[in-house]
Amino acid sequence: MQKSELNKLTIKQAIEKLNNKEITSVELTEACLARIKEVDNKINACLTVCEEQVLVEAKKADEIRQTGQGWETPPLLGIPYLVKDNILTRGIKTTAGSKILENYIAPYDATIIKKLKQAGAVLLGKVNMDEFAHGASTENSAFGVTHNPWNLECVAGGSSGGSAVAVVTDMCLFALGTDTGGSIRYPASFCGVTGLKPTYGRSSRFGLISMTSSTDVPGLITKTVEDAAIILSVIAGVDKNDATTVKEKIDDYQKLIKQDLHGLKVGLPKEYFIEGVDKGVKQAVEQAIEEFKKLGVKFVKVSLPHTAYGVPVYYIITPSEISSNLARFDGIKYGLSAMEEKNNIHSLFDIYAKSRGKGFGAETKRRIMLGTYALSAGYYDAYYIQAQKVRTKIKQEMDKVLEQVDCLLTPTAPHVAFKIGSKSQDPLKMYLEDIFVTGASLAGLPAISIPCGFDNNMPVGLQLIGKRFDEAILFRIGYNFQEATDWHLKKVEI
Repeated sequence: MQKSELNKLTIKQAIEKLNNKEITSVELTEACLARIKEVDNKINACLTVCEEQVLVEAKKADEIRQTGQGWETPPLLGIPYLVKDNILTRGIKTTAGSKILENYIAPYDATIIKKLKQAGAVLLGKVNMDEFAHGASTENSAFGVTHNPWNLECVAGGSSGGSAVAVVTDMCLFALGTDTGGSIRYPASFCGVTGLKPTYGRSSRFGLISMTSSTDVPGLITKTVEDAAIILSVIAGVDKNDATTVKEKIDDYQKLIKQDLHGLKVGLPKEYFIEGVDKGVKQAVEQAIEEFKKLGVKFVKVSLPHTAYGVPVYYIITPSEISSNLARFDGIKYGLSAMEEKNNIHSLFDIYAKSRGKGFGAETKRRIMLGTYALSAGYYDAYYIQAQKVRTKIKQEMDKVLEQVDCLLTPTAPHVAFKIGSKSQDPLKMYLEDIFVTGASLAGLPAISIPCGFDNNMPVGLQLIGKRFDEAILFRIGYNFQEATDWHLKKVEI
């Protein structure tokens, strides 16, 4: 393999070559940086590239590997990656895709970034996203739309669109994202890569810029399921800085992943196989089901009737928490401030209104208003409390069905990536994009999207939803599928 193509390696392949001293981390990192320079002007995935810093870190990684220094080699030593721009990275801009944080330099690292540093991974930079993770298309970024490399006229999915595009175009070996209601799985499906939302509480949220605190989960986008297992092994675990993390056993994912699938039972929820799913998507998922049957999987038809309420429940709870979480951006403590406009500022309210008016985009303002309304006196009981009750029903229902099967299989999205601008003027249509992915988020369950085919030359993803803290079964099923098929190996030309 030529040095210029090292960026095409998976994490597993790169680690093997680094350990065998066939390549260096500097060479691997330079290949990724060259790819960013080659294609990013077409797709707008990167917001910040730390070229000098990452090459210094890569050189250190090579020195550690060369000398050994008397300790065990860190598991990701010298592996370059990119990070969604709502995850804090010390000394590096963290904008959350918003003008209000355009020049904000993070004062500390998120816990998952600390863990990756300890594991030896080297940070290439930060990638684009919907502002404060508000969206399903990465059209809502204050820094421009991210384009889908399979068709530059189409969206990348969101809100972790920059992460998915970076992985599928080989700008990095993996990328971090966040998933609140499908924000990792959706772009993974649209871009033809693997996207994992871990169980709520499996990996620390400390250092994430909060969107919806009760469903936010840091996760990852990779080229293969095996790579996803490698990264989760590093970032998972309890964190004293995040009371929502759980001291739950972390399985040996890489050992369990290679067990065969004979005797496993997978549920097919009838509510996810409905009219409205595009014919090509349905065919791709059905072909994947047939492939799983050849691998020994038994399928069971199940029902999740409260699925119909997932989107409306999500879009009451989510704006409510957004309204609360974004109250901190007031133009005083940090971020964009209108206080410099002394001639136009006559009161404290002017500072708040003008700072937030200039700093927030249209979708963020919309969600703040919706959430403020839902939490207001007279509507709190009618909307927010009722939504939380139905959320509990959705959780109980999914838990009960998962007692009967090992996991659930569904399409990730009802269609492939849509044209840029085709839904941005209709917020309701855009909110309905989350129809198949909100359930797992509301229930706090792990879910993964893996490529399973193409429709009109655009990637199709299937979703696996597992029991709480049972990411191992998702990896096992996904790995066996990828060993039997080559959809995840398809490379986009750009």
